Amino acid sequence: MKAIKLSDGIHWIGANISTNDLFEGIWPIPDGVTLNSYLVQGEKTAVIDLVRDWGGAPTYVLSQMESVGIKPKDLDYVILNHLEPDHTGWLDMIHIIAENAKILTTEKGAEMAKAFYNLKEEDIDVVKSGDTLDLGNGKNLVFEEIPHVHWPETMVTYETSSNTLFSCDAFGSFGALKGSIFDDEVPEADFDYYEEETLRYYANIVGPFSTHVLKAIDKLGSLEIDMIAPSHGLIWRGKPERIIEQYVAYANYSKDYAEPEITFIWGSMYGNTERMVRAVLKGIAKEEVPVHIFHVPEDDVSYILGQAWKSAGLVFGMPTYEYKMFPPMRYVIDLLAQKQARYKKVLRFGSFGWSGGAEREFSDKIERLKWDLLESFDFKGAPTQEDLEKGIELGQKIAKQVNEIPRKFE
Repeated sequence: MKAIKLSDGIHWIGANISTNDLFEGIWPIPDGVTLNSYLVQGEKTAVIDLVRDWGGAPTYVLSQMESVGIKPKDLDYVILNHLEPDHTGWLDMIHIIAENAKILTTEKGAEMAKAFYNLKEEDIDVVKSGDTLDLGNGKNLVFEEIPHVHWPETMVTYETSSNTLFSCDAFGSFGALKGSIFDDEVPEADFDYYEEETLRYYANIVGPFSTHVLKAIDKLGSLEIDMIAPSHGLIWRGKPERIIEQYVAYANYSKDYAEPEITFIWGSMYGNTERMVRAVLKGIAKEEVPVHIFHVPEDDVSYILGQAWKSAGLVFGMPTYEYKMFPPMRYVIDLLAQKQARYKKVLRFGSFGWSGGAEREFSDKIERLKWDLLESFDFKGAPTQEDLEKGIELGQKIAKQVNEIPRKFE
């Protein structure tokens, strides 16, 4: 397998991963993921970000290096923008086979490298914002710290001759690549796939750090960027502004109401809550609001987070379970809170048997999320006709509220 040229002296070396493993041990990636690493060659040679030993990735990277005449012993620098093991899992081995290479990372990154991989002080050079590395032959690297995008040690690396931003997790995405690694070689029809996987990646991985994302984008605004090369997903050389605009929109969703859509999440034990689901959906349909419907626990929370992140409206249908919320729904709400999916128009409803209780726990959990709760509507046992009519009314009411929110990103 050959390295892919980005520009003179700069190549992609990485792997398209197909696996049943869960990303971070949590998130399903049925369509795979890319591990992107980059080789920059001047008089000296640097590799920017690594891979983990996953799906044969190190073997691919070694063969790609050799395709442009580089062996590990030829490496002068290993640059670690981010220490999470999907980018550094191969570090202990590369440190052995590229024994002359100096490792460059931030001060916090150095401490993590020592902790994860038992490296010594003399193995690592610490860099900070504004530091540069001249590789010769016109290849000059500039480092900029962007903490908490999404770990506190994170930085980006900028190559000045090609105006390429090596951004690691920033501007990344789930999803294995379909043929080309470049955005300008992707058929327009495939962008729906990439945008969905980018949204899900953002909500699952980067969402809680949205304030830091916006700070980082503002900090990098003075750079002339012709290409964005993240560690997961497409390399953006045709329209790098497209992925920047996506990330700005996603980050701002945590600061205000998102898009005029509804994510509808429901679970039912014996069908009583499910009967109300149909009534509420009937009411929503009257207002023609886009609705994304998920059934828990059958639907994985990874996909729920993605759609909930960009939806201004959330509807929860859940029965009371032992004086509390339906446990699969509690997990969903706990993750929505952890990922800071804030500013939502919200409706909750559900059936109870001998006693309620789901409403109390729900209200406690959402207290700090800046959710605008329309109503928590409980009914005993099976819904009556009157209950169902109220469900239609409430569905239409929340849909009207959501419809009043202007669309922010197309």
